[in-house]
Amino acid sequence: MRKHLFVLFSCLFVVNIGFGMTLPVLTFYTERLALAEGVSRDGISLHVGLLTSVYAVMQLLFAPLWGRFSDRLGRRPMLLLGIGGYAVSLLTFGLASNLALLYLARVIGGIFSAATYPAAAAYVSDRTNGEERNRGMAWLGTAASMGVVVGPALGGVLANRNWHFRAEFGHFVADSFSIPFFAAAALAIATLVVAVRWLPESDSNDYVAKPTKSVGVGWLELVRTLRPLLVLAFIGQFGLALFEAIFVLYANARFDFGPFEVGAIFVICGLVMALFQGILVGYLAGRVRESNQIVAGFTLMGLSLGLLATTRIAGSVYFLVAFLALGMALIAPNLSALVSKQTDQSNTGAALGIQGMANNLGQSGGPVIGGALFVLSVGTPFLVTGGLLLATGLIVGLRTLSSSRAETRFG
Repeated sequence: MRKHLFVLFSCLFVVNIGFGMTLPVLTFYTERLALAEGVSRDGISLHVGLLTSVYAVMQLLFAPLWGRFSDRLGRRPMLLLGIGGYAVSLLTFGLASNLALLYLARVIGGIFSAATYPAAAAYVSDRTNGEERNRGMAWLGTAASMGVVVGPALGGVLANRNWHFRAEFGHFVADSFSIPFFAAAALAIATLVVAVRWLPESDSNDYVAKPTKSVGVGWLELVRTLRPLLVLAFIGQFGLALFEAIFVLYANARFDFGPFEVGAIFVICGLVMALFQGILVGYLAGRVRESNQIVAGFTLMGLSLGLLATTRIAGSVYFLVAFLALGMALIAPNLSALVSKQTDQSNTGAALGIQGMANNLGQSGGPVIGGALFVLSVGTPFLVTGGLLLATGLIVGLRTLSSSRAETRFG
């Protein structure tokens, strides 16, 4: 079992390297094609935002569907489909010669990448139980986070080299800008080969002539069952996405941070999330209740954002962002573990897909609200969101305390 989970985590790590590799060059790639089509500078900013958003919207729409399909057809087919489709999107991106093809590549990427994480999380859920599931979800998050940390560095290295080549194939063009995307596609294809060869189905007996009734729980019933956890997932991702979107503007306006300082801070954020999801959450599994870890996570995120809004000491930013990342590391794997425990195995994929939809809603809404609040003042987005996260932690903490007292009284 451990060997198969290691293969799964390795696949997710490599796929997220591919995702991360595109981050440093997406804006420059879009700018180059937009300028060639006569788009204005303001129009370029709009296209960069839309290309980012359309990816998240596709994930939002398709994650629940892929999750449901993984319940009916198996986790492995959805994982293979997601990895293969994502490789196609990266190749399309690298060969794009106009903005229309760029949008097509992002749509394809959003649709198929949405199949990967819900199926992977459901795979972990199938292969684990109890506190082992919490550890499994934590290591799954670690694998994804580490890929996103390694990817931008590798993508930046490849993008900064002048490869001195250009080839045209009808509407498709390959040149130096294409290299990071081709490299990411090659990694995805290699991952697909590894998964086909060494990743078995999580439990093949579950997907052979399974009666329709076993997966008959409707979407609305699942949403009602999971509603409190979905709200928490939305708020957590909302806070993280707002921070990621606004931090560059905030850091430049308040501390005159440049690309190097901002890049270093994002690396710290990714490393803390990756390491502590695997180490700390794995250690706490079975020792501290998931709800208590989630309360601590929201409290850390809220305090960190609130202090970021008020600090005038540049050096403190590094520590506050690290604590913010630690908070998210406590929230994400525990929420996934609780979601998987709220449903039976025949609906785990659908439940985790719906959680993915809540995550994507938060990821879409955070930057929009953050941008609107930033107009008021530099610190307002972090101050308001920090208050929301602290209030969430307080409410969950009070409900957890009330539940614990009831269990003590009647247990």
